[in-house]
Amino acid sequence: MSYPPKIHQNSTQHQLLEVIKSYPLATLISINGSEPIITQVPLVWNGSKLIGHMDVHNPQAAFLKNNHTVTAVFSGPQCYISPSIYTTTQLPTWNYIKVHVKGNVTAVSKSEDVKQSLIYMTHSLEEPEHKYVLDPDNEQMTKYLPYIHAFEIDVTSWEGTFKLSQNRSKTDAELAKQELIKKNQKCIEAFISSLF
Repeated sequence: MSYPPKIHQNSTQHQLLEVIKSYPLATLISINGSEPIITQVPLVWNGSKLIGHMDVHNPQAAFLKNNHTVTAVFSGPQCYISPSIYTTTQLPTWNYIKVHVKGNVTAVSKSEDVKQSLIYMTHSLEEPEHKYVLDPDNEQMTKYLPYIHAFEIDVTSWEGTFKLSQNRSKTDAELAKQELIKKNQKCIEAFISSLF
């Protein structure tokens, strides 16, 4: 028996890339012996690989060298689904979207390549309005280049889990989808409001 169940598995690359594009802050996992090393870091797809960077003082930077294997977990929307929303009798559940990507790392060491990587990431993350453009001659960027560890991940496997009540009736699946949208908007608003 496969897990997650086939109905929740998604291997459609353009949909997985849409999750990565919409939720680029990844949980990046390296292994040191039997100990996981974990960092939250934005990763951007450049058409053939994932690119990213982190502070050179981050302990995980030492494991983002050539041919090290990593796993990146991208988390889409998620929430508790109450049986009260369904038209049929159900039990409580949790709906979510996750994408797991495994790959081999290559360090980006030349200053000019690091700079281009930062410019590309900024360009991608500014879409679609592009209100800010990172200038190649930006003095602040140049000043911080020695403190940036840039890297690329050649993807070797993709795994998407889209648990969205697909095993329910069409009506209940649609109600669960609306609940996921509503709860994520409410959670963000409530959480941000509680901070300020």
